[in-house]
Amino acid sequence: MKTAYHVVALPGDGTGPEVLREGLKVLAAVAGPLGRRFEIEEIPCGGQYMLAHGGARDWPDGSLARCRAADVCLLGAVGWPNPADGGKTNVCFPDGRMAGHSPVIGLRTNLDLYANVRPVKLYKGVTHRIHGRHVQVWDADKVDMVFVRENTEGLYSGIGGTLKPGGIEKVATDVRLITREGATRVCRFAFELCRKRKAAAPADGKKRVTCIVKDNVLVGCKFFKKVFHEVGADYPEIEKDTAIVDAFTQWLITKPEYYDVLVTTNMFGDIVTDLASVLQGGMGMAVGCNVGDHHAMFEPIHGSAPKHAGLDKVNPIATVLAVKEALDWLGARHDDEALRRGAQAIERAVEETLEKADCLTYDLATAGKPARCSEVGSRLAERAVQALRC
Repeated sequence: MKTAYHVVALPGDGTGPEVLREGLKVLAAVAGPLGRRFEIEEIPCGGQYMLAHGGARDWPDGSLARCRAADVCLLGAVGWPNPADGGKTNVCFPDGRMAGHSPVIGLRTNLDLYANVRPVKLYKGVTHRIHGRHVQVWDADKVDMVFVRENTEGLYSGIGGTLKPGGIEKVATDVRLITREGATRVCRFAFELCRKRKAAAPADGKKRVTCIVKDNVLVGCKFFKKVFHEVGADYPEIEKDTAIVDAFTQWLITKPEYYDVLVTTNMFGDIVTDLASVLQGGMGMAVGCNVGDHHAMFEPIHGSAPKHAGLDKVNPIATVLAVKEALDWLGARHDDEALRRGAQAIERAVEETLEKADCLTYDLATAGKPARCSEVGSRLAERAVQALRC
């Protein structure tokens, strides 16, 4: 039985190190009660690293190999304002790629993390700001879905460029790549996830996979939808559903209870999952799981929030839930029931903290003085250990 796990931590920029510190705090707290050891290897990365090292690299040489050798990777956030133009743009490579590309897009591609899994669950007690006021937006039991976004192709495949006749940029292209292999494996991932998930669509209790496309216009989407139904034929017990992406954005907000598991292409997935984060209380609650057949990287989906850096202010719950998802993935991969119990304990700690509303950051607190990021992390660590002892 494996009892020690190698974790690569990629703190990144801005508030990334702050939230990842709290995630690792929770991980360290549950390690002892679980009888497991987590060996943390930290790798600096992002725009601040690039500025400090002459603008040529956004993480140290050899970092990819170190990530490949790890059992799992945890990312904070990347992106830092470029001082050369007063912060109007982010620090970038000479070719225009944003600093932080290597630990984000690079890892997705080089480790073949083809499924970007984004759980969207509204926990009891969560409120969100609408018109500047905290309100209870939806009944918690009506929002419980998972998006599966293709993570290595589409508009992020890197095919394209600019034409500069006379040194003037006049044409720019981005080519969307949809392959049978890529579509097949991500659709199969979605159906397998739906089959395994304990939850179903809150509205009617049905197991359902929804394919989000723009097949009334785009050839790539017609192909993706065709592959979706071909794969879906192997899952007769699961309802197959299709939604055109523009119409889907309104249905997502007006009837979230209809959805269970959703699958889509890379760019559409990037957009609709950020919209979906509104359903769960904002970016501070939203988790991104980058999963392949052999490797995985977990992260909060919010950015580095440079204006909040160093203030111990931002919400660490998304990062803590990313740690929960990492333990779930490792537990399944290594058949380690202790890690699954750890994941359950972390989620119970989050649920209790949200329901009691006794230690929440500014984006969730409705009364009294908001808690600091570090205070929330410590409270979650305490409650996760308590949950393991119950």
